[in-house]
Parts: sequence; structure tokens; C-alpha cells
Amino acid sequence: MTQGVLYIHSAPRALTPHIEWAAAGVIGVPSHMRWEEQSIGRGLMRSELSWRGREDTGARLVSALRGMHEVRFEVTQEATSRTDGARWSCTPELGIHHAATDHAGNIVLTEDHVRGCMERAGGDARVLQRELGIALGEPWDEELEIYRHAGEGVPMRWLHRVS
Repeated sequence: MTQGVLYIHSAPRALTPHIEWAAAGVIGVPSHMRWEEQSIGRGLMRSELSWRGREDTGARLVSALRGMHEVRFEVTQEATSRTDGARWSCTPELGIHHAATDHAGNIVLTEDHVRGCMERAGGDARVLQRELGIALGEPWDEELEIYRHAGEGVPMRWLHRVS
């Protein structure tokens, strides 16, 4: 078992019940999320949902939400003794970024990933910097940062899957 957080940074009001339904289907318990106005855009809502579940729960949440193209969201999942942690970030413009994380939440790149970045850079330091930035999710962080700050101080509810 692991735990994590689903951050809905922005979603059209009309999609909020669909998001709750999708999350409940993955977590296995009703997810009556507390929605707040997202001050960044008119008609946008935001919410956070802390969850506990199996080690595939984070990936399943992302899969359940990926077709909702107007939603900006992130899913974090804590590391366990058997698996790395993970973070998924999604924006309408960029799609989904996935990264493994360590116990402190830092993104961890594999040797193969770094070597791929180096190969694509072909010795150009600027291209290498760009490739590593993409691997670390910098474009997603830049796009989501304004939405994250708009949600500071919003209380979270823990949901537990009953097996």
C-alpha cells in the first residue's frame, strides 16, 4: 500500500462531478471533493484529494483523468519499500509528464534517461540543458506554478480504500 495526493489545479465546473466519479472508481470509495474557485480563470475550479491505495493507484488515477483535456492536474505517489515514488503532471497543452521520485520527493532520472538526453544533445550544452529540463518536467512546472500558488492553504481530505 502507498499514499499520495491528486491535485486538480484547474477544471471547468461542468467536469467536477466527472472527476469525482473517476477518482472514486479508482480509489474504491466515494470522493466527494471540496471544490474551490480557481482564481486564475473564470469558471474554473480546483481541489485536492489525498488517497491511500495499492502501488498502481497513482497511475490508475492518471489514466482515469487523461481524457479530460481541459483539466490541469498532478498526482503524487509516495515511495514504498518495493517501488519508487512517482509524480505525474498534466496540462492541456503539454499532455502528461511522468517521473520517478525518491523518498524525499526529488525526481530521479535513470542512467538510460540521462544517456538519451546526452545523445540527443550531440555535444551541445544548451540542447543538453533543455533535454534534462524536459526530463525533470520543467515545462510542466512552469505552466502549473501559477495554478499551484492559487491553491495554497486549501484543506485536504484523506480517503482510504477499504479492502
